[in-house]
Amino acid sequence: QVQLVESGGGLVQAGGSLRLSCAASGIIIGMNRMGWYRQAPGKQRELVAGISSFGVTNYPDSVKGRFTIFRDNAKNTMYLQMNSLKPEDTAVYYCRGQVSSVDYWGQGTQVTVSS
Repeated sequence: QVQLVESGGGLVQAGGSLRLSCAASGIIIGMNRMGWYRQAPGKQRELVAGISSFGVTNYPDSVKGRFTIFRDNAKNTMYLQMNSLKPEDTAVYYCRGQVSSVDYWGQGTQVTVSS
């Protein structure tokens, strides 16, 4: 059974930093495509960072240079380092894993950036 558990969200002032964690079980994060997504109220869920099994990362322009996705294979945990946070980064952040074209999602963690 695949489980993804996010943590690390919270309230931060604009310009601040947060690091989100996604602890995985039932899936080897280093062998599968993983990603971080976010969903703000009234908006569609969107990708904020992806990492392939080869370690290739991708980001949308809105977070490029501010967010970094990385993983610790020994801990089977994926992270999202978020710097220079803006109020528009406020959203629920979700961890996603893909195994044989099947998607798995965590429960989400709230990030709120105050101006």
